[in-house]
Amino acid sequence: MKPIITAGELASESAGARPVLLDVRWQLGGPPGLPEYEAGHIPGAVYVDLDTELAGPPGSGGRHPLPDPEVFGVAMRRSGVSADTPVVVYDGGLGWGAARAWWLLRWTGHTGVRVLDGGLAAWTAAGHELSKETPEPEPGDFVPHPSEVGLLDADGAAALARSGLLLDARAAERYRGEVEPIDPVGGHIPGAVSAPTTGNVDAEGRFLPARALAARFAALGAHEDGAVGVYCGSGVSGAHEVLALAIAGIPSALYAGSWSEWSNDPTRPVAKGADPQ
Repeated sequence: MKPIITAGELASESAGARPVLLDVRWQLGGPPGLPEYEAGHIPGAVYVDLDTELAGPPGSGGRHPLPDPEVFGVAMRRSGVSADTPVVVYDGGLGWGAARAWWLLRWTGHTGVRVLDGGLAAWTAAGHELSKETPEPEPGDFVPHPSEVGLLDADGAAALARSGLLLDARAAERYRGEVEPIDPVGGHIPGAVSAPTTGNVDAEGRFLPARALAARFAALGAHEDGAVGVYCGSGVSGAHEVLALAIAGIPSALYAGSWSEWSNDPTRPVAKGADPQ
């Protein structure tokens, strides 16, 4: 199954056996997306809150640590997610929130999840209708089973930056340490390579073709037999990078604590400037 789906493909599928639809609208530092959801969403979609259902409380593990599996499972089941039901997740168009839900579902064992390419903006641009009706789906039966693969801790990310390829998905100026609007220290993990998520998409927020993404990541140092990891500010936009890598056919792991965890430990080294080291 491809990791993304177009608005046209989703409209066609919705005419038959409708997949479970999750609305994960979210903005960094912005208000919850629930009011936007209530103002209009794809018919049948259930709202999922990233800050409370797709992340744990902020703390030493970062600003968006992984959620408790039971909390995540409850959110998925009340949304109608079962182990054998296809799931489509979307957000307002940036792709970060949807990718976070996609990554969590994949990491905890759900193999039938896709992201709506271009998000809600692509759906409305194609002329499809919105709804203000809040659905009440039949509860699902999905039980998360977190995997031992696909996830990095701080030590694993540091080791991968030395022995493989660790991509930093944040804006280039944050990677270089020129600005840091959120976390206590600017810069990057020594050895990490700058790869902002903006390079994954076109002007409309849709992912580049698989061949173009493969060429982008190859130019950054990815190759078939090499290990690839990703981090960002708090583990949200990093999931977008993991999704782009998946489209390109490149498996990767996410350092979920990301810079918000790394930079809160003064014993960890920090590199600044455009050079990875």
